[in-house]
Parts: sequence; structure tokens; C-alpha cells
Amino acid sequence: MEIIKINPQDPDKETIKHAINVLEDGGTVVYPTDTVYGLGANILSEKAIKNVYSIKKRTYDKPVSVCVSRIEDITEYACLDKKGEEIVNKILPGPFTIILNKKGSVCSLLTAGGDKIGIRIPDSIVCRELTKKFPITSTSANLSGKKVPHSIEEVIEQLDDLVDLILDAGKSSGTPSTVIDLTSDPPKILRKSSLSLNLNELIG
Repeated sequence: MEIIKINPQDPDKETIKHAINVLEDGGTVVYPTDTVYGLGANILSEKAIKNVYSIKKRTYDKPVSVCVSRIEDITEYACLDKKGEEIVNKILPGPFTIILNKKGSVCSLLTAGGDKIGIRIPDSIVCRELTKKFPITSTSANLSGKKVPHSIEEVIEQLDDLVDLILDAGKSSGTPSTVIDLTSDPPKILRKSSLSLNLNELIG
């Protein structure tokens, strides 16, 4: 396991490049987001996805969200209608996970065999740089069912040396993202964070 300190506001380009290489080779990277630390793997590699489940001791009946770089990238992996696009443009990048109907190209492991997928675009330069080449998994860097870690020390305590690379940006907020299901009509909040959100205003 390798640990590299990273400035979340001005990440070193060589460090980002190194992390992308690790992900491209099928490795796992713990990375900072705008909420909690994420455990990232290349979603285009089934082996890498399985490794995430193994590291977290997560059962395959629990889906894993993905992180993309831009709003335009969402439509490569999920169905986004005009109404959904209007909402997404209001809240992303930001501390939200949006639930959409997946496209056929998405590995079924990520969706627990279902037809929906969770997608994030964190308000994080590190995340957006890491995912410019391909999307990565966006699941908290902890053992399944255990406390979400606030620091790298807590990440290591749970995941030990099972991950290949950790990008250390200091303490996280410790507050998971708000989950909004855009497949229902009207959209609904499945998980609330500490962030105040008026869904009726978003729906407009």
C-alpha cells in the first residue's frame, strides 16, 4: 500500500497521473471527495469491481455507485431525460448521488443485477481529474456496515493494506451524500445528509 498526501484544492498532476495508472491497471485507490473518502476502481474492469466488494466485505446484492467527471458523461452510462437534466444541472457537481436507469453497457455487478445506477459528480477537483479517462466506483472507504471513516488513519484501521494507493487530503466531512431517486415521478430523496435541500424547488 502506498500513501501520498494531496492538496484537494490544487492536486499535483503527477500524483493524479499515478493514481489513474493504478486504476487503469485494475488497482484500487482511496480518494477524497466533497463528502467522505471513496474507494475507487475502474468500472470498466469487472475484476476491479469484484476487488472493491472483496475489500469492503460487501455482498453482491448491494449496489455500488459510480463517479464521473462531467454531467455530459452521465448519459454514457445512464438514461437522463430533460426533467432530470434540469435537476442535475442545479445540484451537480455537489454532495449528491442521483439514481437513474442504467444503460446496457454498465456492469451488472455495480447495480446488484438491477436496472438502476447511482452516479456522483463530487464538488472535488481530485474526483473530476481522476475520472476524466474513465468512471470509477464511488463507495465509502470502509468495511460494509461499519462506521464511515473521517480520516486516513480510520481508513487504514478498517481496510488495512488491502488497497493499492491512498490519496491523503486530511480529514473529511464524514457526512455521506444525499441520495435522490430521479427514476420516480416525482423524484424523491432516499437518504438525507446534513445539507438542507428543498426538492420541490429543484423540481420547479
